[in-house]
Amino acid sequence: MRTIPNLKLKNRIFLAPMEEINDISFRLLCKKAGALTYTGMIHPLTQQKIDLKDKPVLQLFCTDSEGVENFIKKHDKEVSAWDFNLGCPAKTAKKHGFGVFLHSNLNTIKDILKTMRQSTKKPLFVKIRKSDSAFEILEIAEKYCDAICIHPRTQKQGYSGEPDIKFAEELRNKTKLPIIYSGDVNENNYSSLLKKFDYLMIGRKAIGNPNIFATLSSKKLKKQITFADYFKLANKYKLPFEQIKSQAMNFTKGKPNSKKIRLEIFKVKNVEGLKDLKI
Repeated sequence: MRTIPNLKLKNRIFLAPMEEINDISFRLLCKKAGALTYTGMIHPLTQQKIDLKDKPVLQLFCTDSEGVENFIKKHDKEVSAWDFNLGCPAKTAKKHGFGVFLHSNLNTIKDILKTMRQSTKKPLFVKIRKSDSAFEILEIAEKYCDAICIHPRTQKQGYSGEPDIKFAEELRNKTKLPIIYSGDVNENNYSSLLKKFDYLMIGRKAIGNPNIFATLSSKKLKKQITFADYFKLANKYKLPFEQIKSQAMNFTKGKPNSKKIRLEIFKVKNVEGLKDLKI
């Protein structure tokens, strides 16, 4: 196994960066269960308040290096590592030219990663997808990054179809950098994937289920994490009602009578109405 320098880890499983899911309360619960957490995508010119109590990997998205140095220096002490997103396949990413749609602009990628590297001594990652430019990006990453995350689906696949594990293995064979694998990691395949790759990311299987990290890392929790734990933190960090309600829906996944519970949640009109839900 290849290790990531300057990063102390208790296990090899990370919470994948997910928009609208990875709020501070959810991340703290995943960290409690044993995961190294990722923020969702954050632009270096953002004016929003950022809570980094969990000391996550902070993932940046942008199409040039404007503001990157100042942003990193502002938050460097609050994070465990930095990541540059070259994997987002969404329509918004296409419209603005970031994520996987930046793959063909190698000079810009190089400039951004170089700026990030010069701005921090913390570990630096880049998250990519399967594309015609992936191996060229790998060559750039080898100059500046400490690890590479690969989600081996194409932009057109999005999150559907089978991830190309062979492609990810080929990428690993081309470099000495640690490889973080992302793509349909679950309870059934994580052991075999850890034999092929250095680290794993769990995304969709973790939604509404922070306990998965304790299960896969054999970490013993005093009790299972529930929506009540999320609700308590969400109030502490003053998350908006719609966000808490959305996460309540997520926590119903796999529960008995989940359809009935979701109908109850749907009718709730304020935060107080979510407080006593049995999820």
